[in-house]
Order: sequence, then structure tokens, then C-alpha cells
Amino acid sequence: MADEVNPFLSLQEQIDNAAAHVDVDAGTVERLKHPERVLETNLAVELDDGTTEVFKAFRSQFNGVRGPYKGGVRYHPQVDRDEVAALSGWMAVKCAVVNIPYGGGKGGIRVDPDDYSTAELERLTRAFATEIAPLIGVDRDVPAPDVNTGQREMNWIKDTYETIERTTEPGVVTGKAIDSGGSQGRVEATGRSVALTAREAFDYLGMDLSGATVAVQGYGNVGSIAAGLLDDLGADVVAVSDSSGAAYDPEGLDPRAARATKDDTGDVVDHTERTLTNEQLLTLDVDLLVPAALENAIDETIARDVNASVIVEGANGPLTPAADDVFAERDVSVFPDVLANAGGVTVSYFEWVQNRQRFYWSEERVNDELETVVVDAFDELTAAYEEGDLPTLRVAAYVVAIRRIASAAQQSGTWP
Repeated sequence: MADEVNPFLSLQEQIDNAAAHVDVDAGTVERLKHPERVLETNLAVELDDGTTEVFKAFRSQFNGVRGPYKGGVRYHPQVDRDEVAALSGWMAVKCAVVNIPYGGGKGGIRVDPDDYSTAELERLTRAFATEIAPLIGVDRDVPAPDVNTGQREMNWIKDTYETIERTTEPGVVTGKAIDSGGSQGRVEATGRSVALTAREAFDYLGMDLSGATVAVQGYGNVGSIAAGLLDDLGADVVAVSDSSGAAYDPEGLDPRAARATKDDTGDVVDHTERTLTNEQLLTLDVDLLVPAALENAIDETIARDVNASVIVEGANGPLTPAADDVFAERDVSVFPDVLANAGGVTVSYFEWVQNRQRFYWSEERVNDELETVVVDAFDELTAAYEEGDLPTLRVAAYVVAIRRIASAAQQSGTWP
């Protein structure tokens, strides 16, 4: 099953696959396959009833040769060391693909936030911030939101760090609320880059996005915003899903109304009379499939039943390597996560720049700058794909990233 695939091994396989097409020494490749350090800590937190509970937490820092480590913090019951290490590696690759000056980072706490009060989550977040405070900083490691975290948690981390360090440093985290130094356009950024990638992909493939049918698996921030923007581009979103299942209307549904239903009821399946399972959504006969939930959502078995012509990855690592092989055999075009969902880290970079300058941009400027970054990265990826006669677009993305990271490593040299 897909959920049994180790994401860290998937990352290493993806790096090996791309490295075979790059003139780089084996030592540099090996360096690219491992985080530089992983903090593993236990957080003792007092609950509202006076008892104490201990939570396992992690922060992985992956290849900082191009700049500070950068990546989100997720709260999820399945968080473990290998997942966090893999996600930090994907972040390093992602930042290199869109050519922003960061390495990779990722953090996580093994917790289901639905089981705890706001006060308990604040104490948990501040405990985590205290543990990682020696590792983070505007020029060291810059956390951001991820699964089940957002502006609130980033504001807590920022305040904890600034209190400990007795400083004002809004750029220590990104994804903050606007009044705490956040950037316009940050909340929508990842979904926006998914939609922009889909637009460029259909143009590249000579297909018409207007009227194209779309299914979106995962209806959190990324999936719901991507669906709304794809609808604006003329696509027909026919199915959307969350953990409860999928809402389905073959004639097309209103993606923003579906998000409102999820916000009101907690479940997107309440939006339509006809519903599907998540696996049924993944195998719908649609033009575009957007997997925007968690990693390893599509394994080899599911991949053989997928009927979409184009896949644009909204989640990190939603396909297993075996699924990638199946899609390559079937000539299904997969536009990888390290490009498609890079809008979040790109606008986080813009936020970091604004924080350092203490000069803030309009939403229009943020969106225009993001579009430029995504389109340029898309063109560089497809050029590498064609010029190198590479097997997949994912391999092409990793080739672009490895070249940039290896070049920076060579220029930096190696300490004895």
C-alpha cells in the first residue's frame, strides 16, 4: 500500500534517478541525499486538566549551501523522522528549481490538533519554538506553516523566539498574519502556483484548459484555492475531496461554494448529493488530476487505474516512485510538486525579503512576481527535459536542482 512507502527512500531514489543525467561527482550526490542535521525532541506540555503529556517533535535541516534552511512545520499524528527528513530534502530541491536562495528545512510535531484546545496548542507550539530557538533565525533557518498549522502558530513561534532572544526579528518565520509582518498573497500562494503550473502545462501540451475537467484530492488551503483559480481560468472542477470522501458533480461544481460547505459542516461531501471515495476520485476520467493531500496518495496499483491525462502535484510527494514509473510507461504528463506547489516557499521568500527591508509590497506585486518565478521555472524545467531527452518532467526538475546545488557546493569548497 502507498502509506507503507518510506518517503525518505523515495526522495533518495528521485535524486539517484536525476543524478544519472548530471555530470557531478558521487560524493556530492551522496551529500544531497541526507539532511545535515535532524533535531528530535520530546515536548512536555501541561494540558488544561493539569496533567502533562509528552509529544515527539522534529526539525530537519537539509543542505544549506544555497542559503538559510527553509520549510514548514506540520502537526499530524503520522509525523516521524523519515517523513520530516524527506520533506526537508524536497524543500531543498524545490528552492533550487525556482531558484530562490534557500536550503531545505521541515519540522513537525506528532499530534492531532483536533484533540486539543487552543490554549494547549499554544503551549505546545511555544515549547517547540523554545527547543528550536538555537537553530532558527533570519539567516539560519526560517520555519513556515504546513499541514494543520497557519498564521496563528507562526505568530506564536515568532513571539517566543523574539522573547527568548530579546529582539525584534519578523523574518524568523514566514506565513505570519499581515499585522505581524506577513505578506499579502501568502495564504493563496501555493494554490496559485498549482493553477499557474496547470495553465502553463496545458499550453505546453497543446491542450485547452478552458472546459477541461478537473478533480482535486485534498481540500485544505492548497486544493481549495487551486480549484477556485482553475475555475477562474475556465476549467470545470467536477470533484473535490477531503478525508470524509469526495463531492462529485459531472456537470461541474462551484469550488468556492464547496469550500464554504466544508467550513460550515466540516466535510466537503456535504456539498453534493453524489459522493465518491478518495480512490474513486483519483481514478475519474478527467483531463487534470490535482493530488493535494498528503504524500504517497497514489501508489503503483492506483496509478494503473488513473484516467487523467495530466497530473499537477499540489501535495509534497503524492506519487510513489513506482507510480511515477507507471505514468511514464503510460505517457501521462506529471508536473512535479517541486515546481507546482513552490508558490508557498516563493512568497515566503518575498515575505522574508520584505521583513528584512521593512518595506511591504501590494498583493498585485506579490502575485505578479510569483507568476514570473513560476513561468520562468516552468520554462527552464521543460527546456532541460527536451534538451536532455530526459525520461520524465520530475527527473528534469531534479536535474535543474542538482546542477544548481552542486555548483554552489563546488564554489563553497569543503572544510577539512
